[in-house]
Amino acid sequence: MENLISLVNKIQRACTALGDHGEATALPTLWDALPSIAVVGGQSSGKSSVLESVVGKDFLPRGSGIVTRRPLVLQLQKIDEGSREYAEFLHLPRKRFTDFGDVRKEIQDETDRETGRTRQISSVPIHLSIYSPNVVNLTLIDLPGLTKVAVGNIVQDIENMVRSYIEKPNCIILAITPANQDLATSDAIKISREVDPT
Repeated sequence: MENLISLVNKIQRACTALGDHGEATALPTLWDALPSIAVVGGQSSGKSSVLESVVGKDFLPRGSGIVTRRPLVLQLQKIDEGSREYAEFLHLPRKRFTDFGDVRKEIQDETDRETGRTRQISSVPIHLSIYSPNVVNLTLIDLPGLTKVAVGNIVQDIENMVRSYIEKPNCIILAITPANQDLATSDAIKISREVDPT
């Protein structure tokens, strides 16, 4: 199983490097056929906290409004005990980040390079691998938070982007809802049930 997960991670990296991001197109793509776990939730629902708990590091940008403006493909790779944790971005080959504050800054900077400093979103993912003895081999996709209040068409653009990931038959939906919110009004549960009623 570990070999299979490692192979899927390598294929996902190759797809991204070749421009296959799993975006909605008329033709099926290799990315679409690969298994994935998509993290879905409303704005400020706690997606970042859940992901950081899985990794055991604070590395995701925080703030008010729409902070996650591009999908983040997060590949966790377990390494030998005693080895030093590090992170690598696909767009910065051979550069290792050992300071996870620098990882957060690079996510923000790479988002701004693609979208500008506006509050616009982009469906082009950021590809981040984290190597640590404290994780399991797993690939997660962090998506922008669903929102009801935003400028222009961004509300529909985010929903369309989220749907483009979670509608894939090989996608597991990890729906995040704050503990103080009624599940009946959860945007994450609502969109998950629409896509996969079971």
